[in-house]
Amino acid sequence: MSGPQKAADPYFPDNGDLRYRVHRYELDLDYRPGPNRLAGTARISAIAGRAPLTEFQLNLGDFRIGRIRVDGRAAHYTHRGGRLRIRPAKALPAGKAFTVEVHYAGNPKPVNSPWGGLGWEELTDGALVASQPIGAPSWYPCNDRPADKAAYQISVTTPSAYQVVIGGKLLTRTTKSSTTTWLYEQSAPTPSYLVGLSIGKYQTALLGDPGLGGIPQTGHFPAHLLTDFSRDFARQPQMMNVFEDLFGPYPFGEYAVVVADEELDVPVEAQGLSLFGTNHVDGARTSERLVAHELAHQWFGNSVTIADWRHIWLNEGLAKYAEWLWSERSGGRTADELAAVAHRLLAAQPQDLKLADPGRKLMFDDRLYERGGLAVHAVRRALGDVAFFKMLRAWATLHRGGVVSTQMFVSHAERYADRPLDELFRAWLYEGRLPALP
Repeated sequence: MSGPQKAADPYFPDNGDLRYRVHRYELDLDYRPGPNRLAGTARISAIAGRAPLTEFQLNLGDFRIGRIRVDGRAAHYTHRGGRLRIRPAKALPAGKAFTVEVHYAGNPKPVNSPWGGLGWEELTDGALVASQPIGAPSWYPCNDRPADKAAYQISVTTPSAYQVVIGGKLLTRTTKSSTTTWLYEQSAPTPSYLVGLSIGKYQTALLGDPGLGGIPQTGHFPAHLLTDFSRDFARQPQMMNVFEDLFGPYPFGEYAVVVADEELDVPVEAQGLSLFGTNHVDGARTSERLVAHELAHQWFGNSVTIADWRHIWLNEGLAKYAEWLWSERSGGRTADELAAVAHRLLAAQPQDLKLADPGRKLMFDDRLYERGGLAVHAVRRALGDVAFFKMLRAWATLHRGGVVSTQMFVSHAERYADRPLDELFRAWLYEGRLPALP
């Protein structure tokens, strides 16, 4: 098993199965928005681990199972509490490649969590998927752990009035009678929670000019938001250029943003795709820092993925710092100024957050984002700008498509330092008390 994870995720021990890894998912879905009805076939190509597999587990929500086959043969299964336990007709030898086919149908609904419903969300007119951290089983069977990254091909058939947007390359769009089938391919290694999807009635616009050799960037939004969207996302191509300069080449083939025709609590990143609500679009660039934050996640979190959820500060701290870098590079406040604001904010709040292992209860606490950004700023101050930006670019490049942990980041940063960083990392990552601003 490659990557740093050797045990079940301590925050979500019921999710994922370490006994095998998935190479590729092929999802063939039919969705009817009116009755919120989803029928699907999932073909999963996987490889057994170091021990023979007499059984294995997928995570899947409350769907009716049609049939399950392993390597073409009917398999025994039980499906309870979001866990689909499958017993092949014959044990799978260690290291063997195998395929699982699951036919299922039902009314998709979000997975219950301490943060509300996650995953498939039925909208007033359409649907979207925002799965972080454990919502993916709300719409397809998966080995739901961030370290198990796979390629995806997803086909969605829905009434022709709707547009389907998925992170990846649109291969074909085929209309028959009153329905249209959208076929997308995401060849880059993708964790289950980062497979994003949106179904709605959108207008589409190009951002920037891909003819100049840039990354194709598209926006999908309700038609009445055209003017406001055009202003609020106008600087995203410039943002892409700045981030490529700082972090290395954009890690995927394309980037899409969707504004759902509903308000969302927060924007959500997916692989090659970010989802915003109408409340994030006002024509005044009020949410531009969030545009930067979600774009930065394509490097930090999506391409470079955490081994388990204890390390979430690596996603959110680096994306938060990217907000400050964009401000600095685009004529706004400097990272020093923004760090001072964040530090004052945190100093007035409880001092009980341990960044490197916040616990499930605090993993999405606002303090984790701000303190994560400050920890990255502290590293910048310790290394100096030249070494820091070399370190940051190398981190994103060396681990492109891979899986990382906090200790890996610490070891990586120390290679660029001219003095030990033990005390810095101990104070910022492993102690609850907020250190002084560097």
